[in-house]
Amino acid sequence: MAFVVGGVSSMNIFYKLSIYIKMSTLPTYKELLDAGVHYGHMKRKWNPKMLPNIFMEKKGIHIIDLNKTTAKLIETGKAMKSMAKAGKKILFVATKKQAKDIVATAADSVNMPHVTDRWLGGMMTNFSTIRKSVKKMNSIDKMLADESLSSITKKERLTLTRERNKLEKVLGGIANINRLPQAVFVVDISHEHIAIKESKKLGLQTFAMVDTNSDPNQVDFAIPSNDDASKSVKIITDYLVSQIKEGLDERKNAKAEPATKKADA
Repeated sequence: MAFVVGGVSSMNIFYKLSIYIKMSTLPTYKELLDAGVHYGHMKRKWNPKMLPNIFMEKKGIHIIDLNKTTAKLIETGKAMKSMAKAGKKILFVATKKQAKDIVATAADSVNMPHVTDRWLGGMMTNFSTIRKSVKKMNSIDKMLADESLSSITKKERLTLTRERNKLEKVLGGIANINRLPQAVFVVDISHEHIAIKESKKLGLQTFAMVDTNSDPNQVDFAIPSNDDASKSVKIITDYLVSQIKEGLDERKNAKAEPATKKADA
């Protein structure tokens, strides 16, 4: 399926955009359509600031311009790849039911932190307190792992296990970071408005999937896309993660080169 804008096929525009990057992982126009990336919200729920990213209205629903989606996807992918190559951490945030498992799996695949259960107020702006909770969770892990410890009863062990599981559910995705991430990637900025607010306050780089009911100006890199459908979230997230992986691989290879040259000398 292809739209026509000003007499120019959207497929042609897509092709021209894609020739500037490697096509190995960039979703095709058809794949974006099949994933429902182009479906926005109902017209009555729209944010006027998304107008430049809207292609048309169909049966009361806004249709997102996939040419804009592709262009922003490429731009965001390059920025994320650059950050990963520089060794910077990107926090993935998605607490919506249809997105949380997809985003958690994607973030784990490139060893990036994530928040997919619920965003605790102050998770970024009061990071030192959050770190104390993570240390508490790690201390409980050590206690439970020590089978020779006889000073706690079965009831106390059960209580500790429950507390540990509760902490793991909320903080497990950020347990391995000792300092603030340099950026955040958010699915649905309206739903995750507290995360966006805290990130902006701290000057963190912000990347996001932005639907037609949100303000794209709230983030540095806004990818116009359907942030409600799981297939849409997956296709966008998978591409961005592939770019992060490329950045990490380039970083690894760059570190290996001096060692190889030294060994050859």
